[in-house]
Amino acid sequence: MRDIRRSVLFIVLTLIAIGVVMIYSSSAIHGYEKLTDSMYFLKKHLAFLVLGFIMMIASFLADLEVIKRLSKPMILVSIVLLVLVLIPGVGKEFGGARRWFSFGRLNFQPSEFAKIAMIIYLAELVSRKEKDIRNLVWGYLPALIVIGMVVGLVMLEPDLGTAIDLAAIGFVIVFLAGASIWHLIATWIVSLPVLYVELFKVSYRRRRLTIFLNPWSDTKGDGFQIIQSLLALSSGGLLGVGLGQSRQKLFYLPEPYSDFIFAIIGEELGFIGASAVIILFILLLWQGIKIVYAAENKFKRLVSVGILVMILLEVVINIGVVSGMLPTKGLPLPFISYGGTSLIFHMAAIGLLLNVTKQSIVYEN
Repeated sequence: MRDIRRSVLFIVLTLIAIGVVMIYSSSAIHGYEKLTDSMYFLKKHLAFLVLGFIMMIASFLADLEVIKRLSKPMILVSIVLLVLVLIPGVGKEFGGARRWFSFGRLNFQPSEFAKIAMIIYLAELVSRKEKDIRNLVWGYLPALIVIGMVVGLVMLEPDLGTAIDLAAIGFVIVFLAGASIWHLIATWIVSLPVLYVELFKVSYRRRRLTIFLNPWSDTKGDGFQIIQSLLALSSGGLLGVGLGQSRQKLFYLPEPYSDFIFAIIGEELGFIGASAVIILFILLLWQGIKIVYAAENKFKRLVSVGILVMILLEVVINIGVVSGMLPTKGLPLPFISYGGTSLIFHMAAIGLLLNVTKQSIVYEN
């Protein structure tokens, strides 16, 4: 297990290093033109990384049994924060969505904390109710209520993509805990009308789906971003145009250091560079699966599964959006995109994953 722990740490640090290089490459011109400081975004990202490393070390050193006992306060705090962020004047509104708390130049997104809190709470709940998990009232329904509350509050922000992400994480944990497949199917069937309304009756989401099918129908409007992303990927070729030589970052591709940083990687480092990033995530998943199988109890196993599902979903969605295979949704590429709450809590999640390996080593001895 020590070898697996070293492998996971090496992979994550490599992804972070790639992110640091690519953030500077893709943001320097934006920083200079808008803020007269070419290193503005890099310096903020490094500050987030420091916080992220503190969170990762803290979650690695923490006693998982203590974290398990704190699962209820954590989920309660996350729900309270998700309620508070919806209050005008408390939560910060940007682009028609109220998803952040603002503390000067720092923004905190409570939905990112809610992901970790929900993973830990559900893992504790279903491992404690292991014998009742197939019972609708005493096993499945308590988990469903918590998932529904968190997902519903995130949808009110509104943030449908993160809400779907949270729902998927929650239902994977519940399914692997042994819940009835018929209960899960029934839940998804009941939720389909809500999903239909959110996707097809909300004008801007319906517009995103239309543009996803044919981005060239509005080349200067809603289709502009994805077209520029595709141009960046296609112009990179096999080896790329060279580090720092991207053309699409020159105010063509909006915020190239954030959600669309993978497009700049593809343009500057080419197919080989983009593939290397994908391979690193695949290796992280592979090592994570080994941790899941080595975990000595159900709680630790389900926490590990939840973390892996969270990271995998965000990688698939981000790269899917950047490559035009999924409708546009603002999710960062874990460990690589410009920092913030997402980066900090992804690193905290890796600390928890490594914590499981530490506990497994103690168990094996």
